[in-house]
Amino acid sequence: MSHNINITNLSGHDQDFEVHGWNSNQNMTVPAGQTFVISAADGSSGAIIALHFGFEGEQAEITKDGFGGKPRRDEYRLFILLNPRIGNDFIDMSNIMGAGGNMTVQQVNNPSTRKGDPIFMQNLNTAWQAADGPTKQSLQPCVQLDGNGNVVRIAAIKDYPQLETFVRSFADGQTYIGNGAWGGSSGNPSDNNQSSAAQGDTDIQVTYNDGDATPPTTAVSQFKKPGSKLVQTHQRDASPSGPGIILNNHTSSQQTYAFYNNYWNGNDTAGANFDHQDPTVQVDANGSLFVSLPTSFKGRVQRGTQLPATWVEFQIAASNDNAAHGDISLEQGCDGAATISATDGSGQSNGFTNDVLSGAPAAAIQDKPDGTPALATTVGNWMSGPNQAAIDWENQAVGQSKAYIQGGTGVPDVASTNQSAKGWDGLIFQLFEDALAPGVVSVTEAGQTITGGEVLERRGWGA
Repeated sequence: MSHNINITNLSGHDQDFEVHGWNSNQNMTVPAGQTFVISAADGSSGAIIALHFGFEGEQAEITKDGFGGKPRRDEYRLFILLNPRIGNDFIDMSNIMGAGGNMTVQQVNNPSTRKGDPIFMQNLNTAWQAADGPTKQSLQPCVQLDGNGNVVRIAAIKDYPQLETFVRSFADGQTYIGNGAWGGSSGNPSDNNQSSAAQGDTDIQVTYNDGDATPPTTAVSQFKKPGSKLVQTHQRDASPSGPGIILNNHTSSQQTYAFYNNYWNGNDTAGANFDHQDPTVQVDANGSLFVSLPTSFKGRVQRGTQLPATWVEFQIAASNDNAAHGDISLEQGCDGAATISATDGSGQSNGFTNDVLSGAPAAAIQDKPDGTPALATTVGNWMSGPNQAAIDWENQAVGQSKAYIQGGTGVPDVASTNQSAKGWDGLIFQLFEDALAPGVVSVTEAGQTITGGEVLERRGWGA
């Protein structure tokens, strides 16, 4: 049996949500004043997570009709261990990953099951304004302020003990603040109580607002998520114009490639985009495609939208030299080989072409949600921590000189300076193994994943 999860955005702006467990694990953007409805099968578990400035914030954690399997994220509570009443929904609100807005969750038309502080951010700012100087100074690393000195986002509470103490001063007992009973810890009783069961198995209401997130008493209009448009493309035999890259697919089947522009870029840092990809493109078997991209693009391209995946990180035009820069990263997994080469005559190239999946130890493998095998992350993410077997295997089979395995240094930067000379204003990358005509950079091995952009670090490229 299946029920609905209604996600209502009462704010005056569109709001992005990360979805795990439902909606094909695809993110959604709910327009201002509207509701998005997703289907949730009984026995399923997942979370609806509000995103702020590219960071995860408040999240509604839900298990439909009792415990239906292992939670999908390390942050989820083990609801059923605390209240093993099969047949009831288990819901709670959590701020352990941060906050930037107000959110509540409850069973539809049953306020007695409501979890979360509907004015969390207002209470946060009241406490912040009343805090003394030493308290504010201790919180500076984990509090983001606007120009008026108001808190607009807090970082993951789990990473800052001083932030947990501060949030408990005004929200204790209303939301998950600490880790609760988890990983051998008995947790905080106030957090543990958040995992109490609801009443039966019904539809779930998640409500977001910058102001009061108390669910509305009248229906909010629903909307259908629009389909995405393809990035403008050209056939390979056409003359590419404008900035972009050329993708080559050397497999015997059509492949889908997804682009992710970084959320932000700074001095030797960047905000990796895990949840809001640009439109995808399809490349026919043994075909190639030119994909238009702005010169401001700094990010990656990968095969499909799921992790683990090989990333080819690139930027179209660095501000310090106007050249294209790129590298290969296996930090968020590896689903195939990739190479990147400059075709400006410099002969620069890097990456690897060998099949690293064959022969990999079983402990290094983590299947994608669609069942496709891949090597697991080497640095960790919301699904798991660093996989030592994958680290050891990739160091043996690939090596840090050819791809980023655990960050650090030693991976040569591939740069191409031909864009201005050829008049293409940024045509730099080709995602395939073979070198092309001068004036392009090549990337990737036969049909295997590709990616792009500054991601977890800037790798020392120009800003």
